[in-house]
Amino acid sequence: MITTTDTPVAPNLGGSGHTLSVLVNNDPGVLMRICQVFSRRGFNIDSLVVSQGRDPQFSRMTIGISGDPSGLHQIIMQVNKLIDVIHCFEHTSNNSVTKEMILIKILCSTDDRSAALQITEHFSGKTVDLTPSSMVVMITGDSPKLDAAVIMFSQYEIIETVRTGKVVMARGEQPT
Repeated sequence: MITTTDTPVAPNLGGSGHTLSVLVNNDPGVLMRICQVFSRRGFNIDSLVVSQGRDPQFSRMTIGISGDPSGLHQIIMQVNKLIDVIHCFEHTSNNSVTKEMILIKILCSTDDRSAALQITEHFSGKTVDLTPSSMVVMITGDSPKLDAAVIMFSQYEIIETVRTGKVVMARGEQPT
C-alpha cells in the first residue's frame, strides 16, 4: 500500500471477517481446491497463511475470509469433506490467539526520527532497517492495532507496507 494522501487510511484486513484454521495433507493442489470452495460460495479470502506443520506430512492454513455469515457453516462442512483436509475450524477471539505482522517503510529525516521511534515504541514495534532518510518498522499484534499503527505513521510519507495474514492458535490445551 502506498499512501501519499493527507487523509490517513488503514486497511481493515481482519476486523469483521471470519478466521478458519485448516489442517491439510502437504500435497500439491490442496490450496487450489480449498479456494474453489470459497469462490463458489461467494466468499473472499482476505488473508492467507500456509506453513508446514511440525510433521512435514501436514500443513496448517489460516484463512481470513469475508462473505455472507449465513453460508459460513456450509463452507466449513464443504472444506471438511475435501479429501486432503484433516479438519477445518472457525476460530473466534474467545477461543484463540490471533496475531499479524506488518512492516512499514517511511521517509523520515533525522529531525523527525525521534517522534517516529516514539510511535514505534508505543506499538511495541522494532526498527528493522534505518537509513539517513528512511526507516522500516515491524509491528505485531491484532488487526486493529496494526490499523492504528498505519494511521499514526501516515503523518510521514509511507513508502510501502507489507502485511502478513493472520496466524491463529487455539487457547489452552485444545489443539488448533
